[in-house]
Amino acid sequence: MEPLFLKPVFKERIWGGTALEKQFGYDIPNNKTGECWAISSHPNGPSVVENGEYAGTALNDLWREHPEIFGNPKEEIFPLLTKILDANMDLSVQVHPNNAYAKVNENGELGKTECWYIIDCKEDADMIFGHNAQTTEELINMINEGKWNDLLRRVKIKPGDFFYVPSGTVHALCEGTLVLETQQSSDTTYRVYDYDRRDDKGNLRDLHLEKAINVTTVPHQDILTNSMVEELENVTITTYVKSEFFSVYKWTVEGKALFSFYDQYLLLSVIKGEGTLLHDRESYSLAKGTHLIIPSGFGEFEIDGEYEIIVSHT
Repeated sequence: MEPLFLKPVFKERIWGGTALEKQFGYDIPNNKTGECWAISSHPNGPSVVENGEYAGTALNDLWREHPEIFGNPKEEIFPLLTKILDANMDLSVQVHPNNAYAKVNENGELGKTECWYIIDCKEDADMIFGHNAQTTEELINMINEGKWNDLLRRVKIKPGDFFYVPSGTVHALCEGTLVLETQQSSDTTYRVYDYDRRDDKGNLRDLHLEKAINVTTVPHQDILTNSMVEELENVTITTYVKSEFFSVYKWTVEGKALFSFYDQYLLLSVIKGEGTLLHDRESYSLAKGTHLIIPSGFGEFEIDGEYEIIVSHT
Protein backbone atom coordinates (compact mmCIF):
# COMPACT_ATOMS: atom_id res chain seq x y z
CA MET A 1 0.00 0.00 0.00
CA GLU A 2 1.38 3.40 -1.06
CA PRO A 3 0.39 7.02 -0.52
CA LEU A 4 -1.28 8.50 -3.61
CA PHE A 5 0.54 11.59 -4.91
CA LEU A 6 -1.70 13.77 -7.08
CA LYS A 7 -1.06 16.10 -10.00
CA PRO A 8 -2.93 19.40 -9.55
CA VAL A 9 -5.27 20.96 -12.10
CA PHE A 10 -4.97 24.73 -12.69
CA LYS A 11 -7.79 27.14 -13.52
CA GLU A 12 -7.56 30.54 -15.17
CA ARG A 13 -9.60 33.19 -13.38
CA ILE A 14 -10.17 36.89 -14.06
CA TRP A 15 -8.85 37.62 -10.58
CA GLY A 16 -5.88 35.21 -10.69
CA GLY A 17 -2.16 35.92 -10.82
CA THR A 18 1.21 34.19 -10.53
CA ALA A 19 1.51 33.45 -6.79
CA LEU A 20 1.01 29.72 -7.36
CA GLU A 21 4.22 29.71 -9.38
CA LYS A 22 6.14 32.08 -7.12
CA GLN A 23 5.16 30.46 -3.83
CA PHE A 24 4.93 26.79 -4.81
CA GLY A 25 6.95 26.46 -8.01
CA TYR A 26 4.00 25.15 -10.00
CA ASP A 27 4.13 25.22 -13.80
CA ILE A 28 1.04 27.41 -14.19
CA PRO A 29 -0.60 27.93 -17.60
CA ASN A 30 -0.65 31.77 -17.57
CA ASN A 31 -0.43 34.89 -15.41
CA LYS A 32 -4.15 34.76 -14.59
CA THR A 33 -4.03 31.43 -12.78
CA GLY A 34 -6.40 31.71 -9.85
CA GLU A 35 -7.00 28.15 -8.67
CA CYS A 36 -4.99 25.01 -8.06
CA TRP A 37 -7.38 22.07 -7.75
CA ALA A 38 -4.95 20.03 -5.71
CA ILE A 39 -7.03 17.03 -4.62
CA SER A 40 -10.13 16.77 -6.79
CA SER A 41 -12.46 14.17 -8.21
CA HIS A 42 -14.89 16.76 -9.55
CA PRO A 43 -15.63 16.24 -13.27
CA ASN A 44 -14.68 19.87 -13.96
CA GLY A 45 -11.08 19.12 -12.95
CA PRO A 46 -10.14 15.69 -11.60
CA SER A 47 -6.66 15.12 -10.19
CA VAL A 48 -4.55 12.27 -11.56
CA VAL A 49 -2.40 9.89 -9.52
CA GLU A 50 1.31 10.34 -10.27
CA ASN A 51 2.89 7.28 -8.63
CA GLY A 52 2.60 3.54 -8.10
CA GLU A 53 0.27 1.01 -9.65
CA TYR A 54 -2.48 3.59 -10.14
CA ALA A 55 -0.29 6.15 -11.93
CA GLY A 56 -2.29 7.93 -14.62
CA THR A 57 -5.65 7.14 -13.01
CA ALA A 58 -8.04 10.00 -12.30
CA LEU A 59 -9.21 10.27 -8.71
CA ASN A 60 -12.88 9.96 -9.65
CA ASP A 61 -12.15 6.68 -11.47
CA LEU A 62 -10.10 5.40 -8.54
CA TRP A 63 -12.93 6.21 -6.12
CA ARG A 64 -15.38 4.25 -8.27
CA GLU A 65 -13.18 1.29 -9.24
CA HIS A 66 -11.16 0.76 -6.04
CA PRO A 67 -13.32 1.81 -3.08
CA GLU A 68 -11.23 -0.36 -0.76
CA ILE A 69 -8.51 2.32 -0.93
CA PHE A 70 -10.94 4.66 0.84
CA GLY A 71 -12.40 2.16 3.30
CA ASN A 72 -15.39 1.20 1.09
CA PRO A 73 -17.28 4.48 1.58
CA LYS A 74 -21.03 4.86 1.16
CA GLU A 75 -20.84 8.09 -0.84
CA GLU A 76 -21.18 7.75 -4.62
CA ILE A 77 -18.67 10.55 -5.26
CA PHE A 78 -15.46 11.59 -3.55
CA PRO A 79 -16.83 14.14 -1.08
CA LEU A 80 -13.98 16.66 -0.71
CA LEU A 81 -12.04 19.11 -2.86
CA THR A 82 -8.78 20.77 -1.81
CA LYS A 83 -7.76 23.99 -3.59
CA ILE A 84 -5.16 26.71 -3.33
CA LEU A 85 -6.53 30.10 -4.39
CA ASP A 86 -4.47 33.07 -5.58
CA ALA A 87 -6.65 36.14 -5.12
CA ASN A 88 -4.47 38.56 -7.06
CA MET A 89 -7.59 40.75 -7.36
CA ASP A 90 -10.86 40.81 -5.41
CA LEU A 91 -13.08 37.81 -6.03
CA SER A 92 -16.76 38.32 -6.73
CA VAL A 93 -19.05 38.56 -3.72
CA GLN A 94 -20.73 35.16 -3.70
CA VAL A 95 -22.70 32.56 -1.83
CA HIS A 96 -23.08 28.78 -2.14
CA PRO A 97 -26.11 26.50 -1.74
CA ASN A 98 -26.55 23.66 0.72
CA ASN A 99 -26.95 20.02 -0.31
CA ALA A 100 -30.73 20.09 -0.52
CA TYR A 101 -30.92 23.21 -2.71
CA ALA A 102 -28.08 22.12 -5.01
CA LYS A 103 -29.57 18.66 -5.49
CA VAL A 104 -32.80 20.13 -6.83
CA ASN A 105 -31.45 23.17 -8.67
CA GLU A 106 -27.97 22.08 -9.85
CA ASN A 107 -28.54 18.63 -11.36
CA GLY A 108 -27.68 16.69 -8.24
CA GLU A 109 -24.51 18.64 -7.42
CA LEU A 110 -23.40 18.71 -3.79
CA GLY A 111 -23.79 21.88 -1.79
CA LYS A 112 -20.71 23.85 -0.88
CA THR A 113 -19.62 24.35 2.66
CA GLU A 114 -15.95 25.30 2.73
CA CYS A 115 -13.16 26.61 4.93
CA TRP A 116 -10.04 28.69 4.42
CA TYR A 117 -6.54 28.58 5.85
CA ILE A 118 -4.76 31.88 5.09
CA ILE A 119 -1.33 30.88 3.76
CA ASP A 120 -0.26 34.44 2.98
CA CYS A 121 -1.76 37.87 2.48
CA LYS A 122 -0.67 41.44 2.04
CA GLU A 123 -0.28 43.69 5.06
CA ASP A 124 -3.56 44.96 6.52
CA ALA A 125 -5.57 42.60 4.27
CA ASP A 126 -9.25 41.94 4.74
CA MET A 127 -12.04 39.87 3.24
CA ILE A 128 -15.81 40.00 2.95
CA PHE A 129 -17.46 37.65 5.39
CA GLY A 130 -21.20 37.97 5.98
CA HIS A 131 -23.72 40.79 5.59
CA ASN A 132 -25.66 43.25 7.72
CA ALA A 133 -29.22 42.68 6.47
CA GLN A 134 -31.63 41.56 9.19
CA THR A 135 -34.41 40.33 6.90
CA THR A 136 -34.60 38.95 3.37
CA GLU A 137 -36.56 42.05 2.33
CA GLU A 138 -33.76 44.26 3.61
CA LEU A 139 -31.20 42.08 1.80
CA ILE A 140 -33.09 42.45 -1.49
CA ASN A 141 -33.50 46.20 -1.08
CA MET A 142 -29.82 46.78 -0.29
CA ILE A 143 -28.75 44.70 -3.29
CA ASN A 144 -31.17 46.50 -5.62
CA GLU A 145 -30.01 49.88 -4.36
CA GLY A 146 -26.32 48.95 -4.62
CA LYS A 147 -25.62 49.70 -0.95
CA TRP A 148 -22.61 47.41 -0.90
CA ASN A 149 -20.62 49.27 1.74
CA ASP A 150 -23.57 49.11 4.10
CA LEU A 151 -24.51 45.54 3.27
CA LEU A 152 -21.18 43.71 3.28
CA ARG A 153 -19.17 42.90 6.40
CA ARG A 154 -15.39 43.09 6.21
CA VAL A 155 -12.98 41.35 8.56
CA LYS A 156 -9.22 41.72 8.89
CA ILE A 157 -7.06 38.68 8.11
CA LYS A 158 -3.45 37.60 8.60
CA PRO A 159 -1.38 34.52 7.70
CA GLY A 160 -2.34 31.52 9.81
CA ASP A 161 -5.98 32.54 10.25
CA PHE A 162 -8.70 29.94 9.69
CA PHE A 163 -12.31 30.58 8.66
CA TYR A 164 -15.23 28.14 8.42
CA VAL A 165 -17.62 29.18 5.64
CA PRO A 166 -20.95 27.30 5.77
CA SER A 167 -23.24 27.24 2.74
CA GLY A 168 -25.45 30.35 2.79
CA THR A 169 -22.59 32.63 3.89
CA VAL A 170 -21.99 35.71 1.73
CA HIS A 171 -18.22 36.00 1.25
CA ALA A 172 -15.32 37.07 -0.95
CA LEU A 173 -11.57 36.80 -0.77
CA CYS A 174 -9.90 40.11 -1.50
CA GLU A 175 -6.78 41.27 -3.32
CA GLY A 176 -3.43 39.93 -2.17
CA THR A 177 -4.58 36.72 -0.47
CA LEU A 178 -3.29 33.14 -0.86
CA VAL A 179 -5.57 30.53 0.67
CA LEU A 180 -5.81 26.77 1.05
CA GLU A 181 -9.47 25.86 0.77
CA THR A 182 -11.07 22.62 1.92
CA GLN A 183 -14.61 22.24 0.61
CA GLN A 184 -17.32 19.88 -0.41
CA SER A 185 -16.78 18.58 -3.94
CA SER A 186 -18.88 21.19 -5.71
CA ASP A 187 -18.37 23.82 -8.40
CA THR A 188 -21.55 25.81 -7.76
CA THR A 189 -21.17 29.52 -7.03
CA TYR A 190 -23.85 32.23 -7.08
CA ARG A 191 -22.44 35.70 -7.71
CA VAL A 192 -24.08 38.54 -5.82
CA TYR A 193 -21.80 41.40 -6.92
CA ASP A 194 -18.74 41.59 -9.17
CA TYR A 195 -17.68 45.27 -9.11
CA ASP A 196 -19.14 45.68 -12.62
CA ARG A 197 -16.18 43.76 -14.04
CA ARG A 198 -16.15 42.65 -17.64
CA ASP A 199 -14.77 39.43 -19.12
CA ASP A 200 -12.15 39.25 -21.88
CA LYS A 201 -14.89 39.86 -24.45
CA GLY A 202 -16.05 43.05 -22.79
CA ASN A 203 -19.23 41.57 -21.31
CA LEU A 204 -20.39 42.08 -17.76
CA ARG A 205 -20.05 38.83 -15.86
CA ASP A 206 -23.28 37.06 -14.98
CA LEU A 207 -24.86 37.47 -11.57
CA HIS A 208 -27.19 34.90 -10.00
CA LEU A 209 -29.28 37.08 -7.74
CA GLU A 210 -32.45 35.01 -7.49
CA LYS A 211 -30.62 31.85 -6.47
CA ALA A 212 -28.22 33.81 -4.26
CA ILE A 213 -31.08 35.40 -2.33
CA ASN A 214 -32.80 32.03 -2.02
CA VAL A 215 -29.80 30.40 -0.33
CA THR A 216 -28.35 33.28 1.74
CA THR A 217 -28.62 32.87 5.50
CA VAL A 218 -30.50 35.90 6.90
CA PRO A 219 -29.47 37.33 9.24
CA HIS A 220 -25.83 36.30 8.91
CA GLN A 221 -24.64 33.76 11.47
CA ASP A 222 -21.04 33.60 12.65
CA ILE A 223 -20.02 29.99 13.20
CA LEU A 224 -17.26 29.99 15.79
CA THR A 225 -14.61 27.28 15.62
CA ASN A 226 -12.42 26.96 18.69
CA SER A 227 -9.05 25.61 17.62
CA MET A 228 -7.62 22.88 19.81
CA VAL A 229 -3.86 22.35 20.03
CA GLU A 230 -2.23 19.05 20.96
CA GLU A 231 1.52 18.81 21.54
CA LEU A 232 3.05 15.41 20.72
CA GLU A 233 6.60 14.28 20.09
CA ASN A 234 7.99 16.55 17.34
CA VAL A 235 4.52 17.51 16.10
CA THR A 236 1.87 20.04 17.04
CA ILE A 237 -1.62 19.13 15.85
CA THR A 238 -4.06 22.04 15.57
CA THR A 239 -7.67 20.98 15.09
CA TYR A 240 -9.58 23.76 13.33
CA VAL A 241 -12.98 22.22 12.70
CA LYS A 242 -14.90 18.96 12.95
CA SER A 243 -18.17 19.26 11.05
CA GLU A 244 -20.62 16.97 9.30
CA PHE A 245 -18.83 17.76 6.03
CA PHE A 246 -15.14 17.57 6.95
CA SER A 247 -12.55 17.79 9.67
CA VAL A 248 -9.46 19.96 9.13
CA TYR A 249 -6.15 20.06 10.99
CA LYS A 250 -2.68 21.52 10.70
CA TRP A 251 0.33 19.35 11.50
CA THR A 252 3.43 21.36 12.40
CA VAL A 253 6.27 18.85 12.25
CA GLU A 254 9.79 19.48 13.58
CA GLY A 255 11.87 16.33 13.29
CA LYS A 256 10.60 12.74 13.22
CA ALA A 257 6.91 12.35 14.01
CA LEU A 258 5.02 9.06 14.11
CA PHE A 259 1.41 8.71 12.96
CA SER A 260 -1.00 5.79 12.86
CA PHE A 261 -4.22 5.62 10.80
CA TYR A 262 -6.04 2.38 10.09
CA ASP A 263 -9.70 3.20 9.44
CA GLN A 264 -9.59 6.63 7.79
CA TYR A 265 -8.19 8.00 4.53
CA LEU A 266 -6.53 11.41 4.80
CA LEU A 267 -5.92 14.32 2.43
CA LEU A 268 -2.53 15.99 2.99
CA SER A 269 -1.30 19.28 1.51
CA VAL A 270 2.23 20.46 2.34
CA ILE A 271 2.20 24.25 2.59
CA LYS A 272 5.68 24.70 4.05
CA GLY A 273 8.90 22.72 4.38
CA GLU A 274 10.37 19.52 3.00
CA GLY A 275 11.54 16.07 4.05
CA THR A 276 10.34 12.48 3.78
CA LEU A 277 7.44 10.18 4.55
CA LEU A 278 8.53 6.69 5.66
CA HIS A 279 6.20 3.69 5.46
CA ASP A 280 6.81 -0.05 5.27
CA ARG A 281 10.54 0.48 4.60
CA GLU A 282 9.76 2.82 1.68
CA SER A 283 10.70 6.50 1.58
CA TYR A 284 8.72 9.21 -0.23
CA SER A 285 9.81 12.79 -0.73
CA LEU A 286 7.57 15.56 0.54
CA ALA A 287 7.97 19.23 -0.27
CA LYS A 288 5.99 22.45 -0.24
CA GLY A 289 3.21 22.15 -2.81
CA THR A 290 2.92 18.35 -2.57
CA HIS A 291 -0.59 16.90 -2.27
CA LEU A 292 -1.35 13.30 -1.42
CA ILE A 293 -3.91 10.88 -0.04
CA ILE A 294 -3.08 8.43 2.73
CA PRO A 295 -5.25 5.35 1.99
CA SER A 296 -7.53 3.78 4.56
CA GLY A 297 -5.70 1.00 6.41
CA PHE A 298 -2.31 2.61 5.80
CA GLY A 299 -1.27 2.03 9.40
CA GLU A 300 1.86 3.51 10.93
CA PHE A 301 4.05 5.99 9.09
CA GLU A 302 6.71 8.52 9.95
CA ILE A 303 7.17 12.05 8.68
CA ASP A 304 10.68 13.41 8.99
CA GLY A 305 11.54 17.06 8.37
CA GLU A 306 10.15 20.49 9.13
CA TYR A 307 6.67 21.05 7.76
CA GLU A 308 3.32 22.68 7.92
CA ILE A 309 0.72 20.29 6.50
CA ILE A 310 -3.02 20.86 6.16
CA VAL A 311 -4.86 17.58 6.72
CA SER A 312 -8.53 16.81 6.14
CA HIS A 313 -11.00 13.94 6.08
CA THR A 314 -14.75 13.39 6.16
